[in-house]
Amino acid sequence: MDNPEAADPDRSAPAVLREPRTAGPRPRAERRHDTEHRLTHDIDVWVASASPDGAPHLVPLSFDWDGETLLLATPLDSPTGGNLTATRTARLALGRTRDVTTIEGDVEVLEMDALPRERGDRFAARTGFDPRRSGPQYRWFRVTPRRVQAWREVNEMSGRELMRDGRWLV
Repeated sequence: MDNPEAADPDRSAPAVLREPRTAGPRPRAERRHDTEHRLTHDIDVWVASASPDGAPHLVPLSFDWDGETLLLATPLDSPTGGNLTATRTARLALGRTRDVTTIEGDVEVLEMDALPRERGDRFAARTGFDPRRSGPQYRWFRVTPRRVQAWREVNEMSGRELMRDGRWLV
């Protein structure tokens, strides 16, 4: 074959972003490392929320990770903004279906001017989007993880929990 990447389009991707190629499960420490790599390098995350009456909503949003929390921004009157404000909880997903990290977290809602300017600047530089320029309807949503799970395939279902009650297990 003349173009090896045609058979493997992920070949040039960092190892953590490629589809898994090994038969054995990763140890928890490796899963945490891979999760932290995603949090540091990925730009978008799937955000699942629910209304107070349980109606689900799923949307991709850009985020910034500071080592402890994920920072999101969306209009307060959007379904996601309304759900996060009402329930103060979210479930997030990073990665592909065969290499996923899920994060359940508590949500803090912040006015645009309540966040230090440096953190807003960092979010804008990282994501290419500055919600501070998008009008007064936008709010920051800071998600503090309380449960984190990571797995690739069925052989990694055991030991997938990496954080419980806000504390890393490894």
